[in-house]
Amino acid sequence: MAGYADDLALAHVLADSADTISMARFRALDLRVESKPDLTPVSDADTAVEKAIRATLARARPRDGVLGEEFGRSAAAAGPGSRYWVIDPIDGTKNFVRGVPIWATLIALMEGDTPVVGLVSAPALGRRWWAGRGLGAFAGKNQHSATRINVSSVRRMTDASFCYASLNGWAEIGRLDQMMDILLGVWRSRAYGDFYGYMLLAEGALDAMAEPELSLWDMAALIPIVTEAGGRITDLDGRPTADKSSVIGTNGLLHESVLTALARRS
Repeated sequence: MAGYADDLALAHVLADSADTISMARFRALDLRVESKPDLTPVSDADTAVEKAIRATLARARPRDGVLGEEFGRSAAAAGPGSRYWVIDPIDGTKNFVRGVPIWATLIALMEGDTPVVGLVSAPALGRRWWAGRGLGAFAGKNQHSATRINVSSVRRMTDASFCYASLNGWAEIGRLDQMMDILLGVWRSRAYGDFYGYMLLAEGALDAMAEPELSLWDMAALIPIVTEAGGRITDLDGRPTADKSSVIGTNGLLHESVLTALARRS
């Protein structure tokens, strides 16, 4: 466990550097924004943050691999049992470029296919969330001002606060009717999107979150935080999430109900 504590401390150092860079570019009048081949936006802040994190990891963890949204996978970030860091320099780039403060840097450490450390830093919100396997989940302004967090104890869908993203995405995978039935049947529904819904789940502020498709860098940091807070994350079939998979996060108590509600209909 001590090794994960050291890695978690390094993740905070990486996040401190990332926050300095990203906040300096947030709402900057000269922010440069381009479109990637998939037509999603990328700003000069995205690339600068990832470069800075990679440079620090090259010095501090030269044997570890790196997988980042903007610059791909290093040779060391492959193979069973490999240790590698997964970086989303700015999750919520569309918010970032429009001046909406709900965006974050996501940092995870993987051992093989398993995320063992996760950190989410949202400097425009003045908040950070983190966890290491066996170490619990915490939130606060920084690691020196932290509170342990836990998921809710809500057991019934009719009492649940449910978070979702991209109704268009659910339509694309043929589950829009199922999602609409959930939204009409729960106590409350909101679409916070990106990392934020999962962090509210980990804090117990809402009870379930679902998205139709995410990449590994979108979800790797979220998994340790939600699970160490007592929650559960799987794909639509109840399996561990993988790259480009659907994601369901719950307080655990509601998980089977959400899986059943979102199941494909014959």
